[in-house]
Amino acid sequence: MTLELRDLLAPVRHVLWDLDGPICRLFAGHPASEVARELVRELERFGLDGLLSEKERVDPDPQTVLLLVAQRHGDSALMARLDQWLTEQELRAVPRAMPTPYADPLIRTWSALGARFAITTNNSARAAAAYVESRQLTGCFPHIFGRTENLAQMKPDPHCLSLALASLDARPSQALMLGDAGTDYQAALALGVPFLGYARNQQKRDLLVAAGVDPAHMVGSLEQLLRLLKSAV
Repeated sequence: MTLELRDLLAPVRHVLWDLDGPICRLFAGHPASEVARELVRELERFGLDGLLSEKERVDPDPQTVLLLVAQRHGDSALMARLDQWLTEQELRAVPRAMPTPYADPLIRTWSALGARFAITTNNSARAAAAYVESRQLTGCFPHIFGRTENLAQMKPDPHCLSLALASLDARPSQALMLGDAGTDYQAALALGVPFLGYARNQQKRDLLVAAGVDPAHMVGSLEQLLRLLKSAV
C-alpha cells in the first residue's frame, strides 16, 4: 500500500480537502444526528416532511437530508432558509469540533513542502473558514468553497472542485481530492482528479469501497501520509 500511496502522491501539487472528516469532526460536540433530526422537524413545520421516506427521515447526516429535499422541492426561497438554518448549526458546532488526528501537522508540513490547498466541502464556507481560523491554519487555506444556495451544486456535483481548480490554476492530474465520502469520490471522478479516501473506521471504509474507491487509495490514519511526506524530504 505504501508504494501505491507514493505513486498517488508523487505528482500532487494541489490538494482539495473535504472539511468534515479529513480536517476535523465538525459535529463532535454538536452531534450531526441531532442536527439532522432538528432539520426534519423544521421540514415538518413547513409541511415538507412527506418529501422524505421513513428511512431518510432518520438519516444521521443533515447535508444528506438537505440535498434530498433540494432535489425534490423547487422553492428556492425555502431552500435558502434551510441552508441558512444549517449554516447556523455548523457555526455553533465549530467551537466544539474535534481536529482529525494528525490533520494539523499534515496540513502544515504539506504546505511547507510547497503544496497549495483549497477546501471543497458541502458544509458552509463560513463554518470552514471559522474552523481553520480557530486552528490558526487560515494561511494554509486561501481558497474555501462550500455549500451555495443552489443546493444542487453540493457534491457529488463537482461544482466546488471546479472552482477550486480554477482558483489554484491547477491541472486535475496534479491535484488530489482528500475526502471520506462517496460523494467526494464521485465529484473528483467527474473532473479526473485523483482521489485519496480517509476512512477512520470500517464503516467508512466499506462505504468508500461500495462507491468504487480503490482500497489501495485509502488510509485509516493521516499519520500514514505525514510519514510518507517526511520520508520523501
